[in-house]
Amino acid sequence: MATQSSGVGSRIEEPGGRNGSRSLAVASTGPYQGNADEMTAFNVGAVRYIKLGEGGKWAGEAIRAGILPFGYRAVAHTACAQGDWDRVREQLITMGRTKTGVGQGLRELQAFYSMGEDTLWVTIADGHLWWTFADAKVIAGDQDYDAPARFRRTRGGWRCTSLGGVPLTSRSLSSALTSTANYQMTICAVRQADYLLRRIRGEDEPLRAESDQLLSDMTTTVAAMVRRLDWRDFETLIDLIFSRGGWQRISLLGGNQADVDLILRQPIIGETAWVQIKSQTSQAEFDDYLGRFEREASCDFFFFIYHSAARPIRGPAATKVRVWSADQIASAAIDAGLLRWLSDRLI
Repeated sequence: MATQSSGVGSRIEEPGGRNGSRSLAVASTGPYQGNADEMTAFNVGAVRYIKLGEGGKWAGEAIRAGILPFGYRAVAHTACAQGDWDRVREQLITMGRTKTGVGQGLRELQAFYSMGEDTLWVTIADGHLWWTFADAKVIAGDQDYDAPARFRRTRGGWRCTSLGGVPLTSRSLSSALTSTANYQMTICAVRQADYLLRRIRGEDEPLRAESDQLLSDMTTTVAAMVRRLDWRDFETLIDLIFSRGGWQRISLLGGNQADVDLILRQPIIGETAWVQIKSQTSQAEFDDYLGRFEREASCDFFFFIYHSAARPIRGPAATKVRVWSADQIASAAIDAGLLRWLSDRLI
């Protein structure tokens, strides 16, 4: 089976198409490649979750090859394609399935052969939710017992991003949706279809948009509160933020230390941080302290934390150097649950 590359991804060639080969579209992790009308409308009929083989054993190859695989090898493809569901029922009974199992198998096979091309098929594999549409035609698989007994070709391949290219990672999705993967059969309806379609389209959930705006407004307010703290309370706030984040202070706080206000240690990973705290500061002062940190070279990270400056402080690209302004401090204080402590110390 030969492969070649394309603008969207590689493609797998199999016998039967032009010049004796046929291309199967491979999974895409970029933005949706449909035409403008499809991008705008994204018309979806039904939504179905499909398990790509027992325990997801076909997932990797199916996603790469751009197919929708299905099993039931003991059931004849011709009977299903002809709609001879009485014969299919008999074959399911011959497999030794219970009455309930026969009904479930019959419903799944009917769905796989009859669901239209506007059906959105989704699955979960490799830490992502994948989605696709499929051609109506069902094709018989080969005789390999471990291979799918039948499959449908996807239209444009599997994708694991929203229409705009944002990754649909399992961790970023509601467990009400991802728990669908625990379904014991192969094909099922998706109860959270509206939520799923909003995520694929990149639409904001109304309540989420409202909460994001509230959080933004709160951060702005808390940043203003931080700027009004006495310098001693400001140092204490920073100490509390780090301690609630799991850092342990291994030096005095502020005082007469010449080069640093705090030295911290993260006991889980064993890394240390050099922290300089300034209410008012300048770029020249930051550059001076950065030089001291680099010359001393005793800690893994340098945090320069301030709430006011004539111009924003610019730090180097090095990830071991972190510059926090009032906005970053406000976000950290909110996350650490210090809003009440902060409001009690306004002057």
